Amino acid sequence: MYTITVREARQGEAELIIGFQVEMARETEDIILAQSVVSDGVNAVFADPNKGKYYLAEAKGEILASMLTTYEWSDWRNGTFIWLQSVYVKPGFRGKGVFRSMYQHVKELVTENIDLKGIRLYVFHTNEGAQTVYRSLEMEGEHYRMFEWVKEL
Repeated sequence: MYTITVREARQGEAELIIGFQVEMARETEDIILAQSVVSDGVNAVFADPNKGKYYLAEAKGEILASMLTTYEWSDWRNGTFIWLQSVYVKPGFRGKGVFRSMYQHVKELVTENIDLKGIRLYVFHTNEGAQTVYRSLEMEGEHYRMFEWVKEL
C-alpha cells in the first residue's frame, strides 16, 4: 500500500491537468474537447483564484488524479459551498481510495472553515461507477436535480 497525498496544483502542472480533462470527457461522455479551449480554461483558473482551485493526488512522486473545486454562494446559509468538478483518476488507480483521499481533504477544509457550508458535485447520469463511489462517501443525490442549458461549442 502507498500513502496518497493531496495538495493544490501549481501552474507548471497545467499541461498534466489539461490532458486529464481531455481524457475524462472522452471516457465519461464520449466528447472530444478542443485541447486549446481546455488549455485556456485550465490556465484561467490559475490566473484567477476566484474561479477555483485544482488539487492533485499523488503517491511515490506520481500524480494519480486531479480535481477542480469551484464556489457557490448560498444566501440561505450565508456561506459558500465547494463544488467538486473535473475529477479524473488515472485508470490504474481507480478503486484504490484516490478520490476518497481527495474528498476527505476537501471535507476537512470545509469542516475547519466556518464560512464553508458543504460540498456539492454533479455527475453524468450514466456514470454509475462514480455514483457508487459518491454514495459510499455518504453523499446523496436525491435532494436536488440539476437542469442546464449549454451553448453549442
